[in-house]
Amino acid sequence: MPYIECRDISLGYGGKVIAEDISFAVEEGDYLCIVGENGAGKSTLVKTLLGLENPIKGEVVVDSYISKNSIGYLPQQTDFQRDFPATVREIVLSGCIARYGKQPFFGKRQRNLAEENMKKLGIENLKNKCYRELSGGQQQRVLLARTLCAAKKLLLLDEPAAGLDPVATNDMYHLVMDLNRQEDITVVMVSHDIKAAVRHSKHILHLGDGEMFFGTAEEYSKSKVGTRFLNSDKCGRCEE
Repeated sequence: MPYIECRDISLGYGGKVIAEDISFAVEEGDYLCIVGENGAGKSTLVKTLLGLENPIKGEVVVDSYISKNSIGYLPQQTDFQRDFPATVREIVLSGCIARYGKQPFFGKRQRNLAEENMKKLGIENLKNKCYRELSGGQQQRVLLARTLCAAKKLLLLDEPAAGLDPVATNDMYHLVMDLNRQEDITVVMVSHDIKAAVRHSKHILHLGDGEMFFGTAEEYSKSKVGTRFLNSDKCGRCEE
């Protein structure tokens, strides 16, 4: 059984439908990128997969093997979050709350997990630094390390490279790809950079303008909608 399966769902808010007839599945070990124009329903879909939003129509089936404390969610960062006055270590440790529940203090297991994920993301030397003093790329690594502390099997990432410079963007895509391929973590990621999505992911879900595509990255690059977007100026530019 797939980790997550969407069956002919329609998305929207305030009674307005923004995307409809969406069907796809996320298998164990998959790396799915959700792409499309702004307003196509990408972020709403991620919230629906998390159970934070209900589909207007259709069904989202989540394998019983996947519990809420096995999913790591990284939403788009706000300006307020960028100025958060806490150390890197404190922020990464806070991700353990989702996996282990609220406790009066963090134990050895949680501290070891935080250290392991900071090392994995190459930020162990920043653990005593104040988060708001870091660069955008460093902040996203911190948030991804925090998300890994919450995740056991599945990562849901909503444009983790948004607002980053080209070098930091490229680093982020490679980090996510390594987590998928080397750590065997299933990834669902919203991306504004279609070219990078095709390079790094295994499957593509395209939403927008009544056009929906779901298939492998290779199939998408040869499809009508994929060819049009990959050759247009709407497509992001993430250099290798």
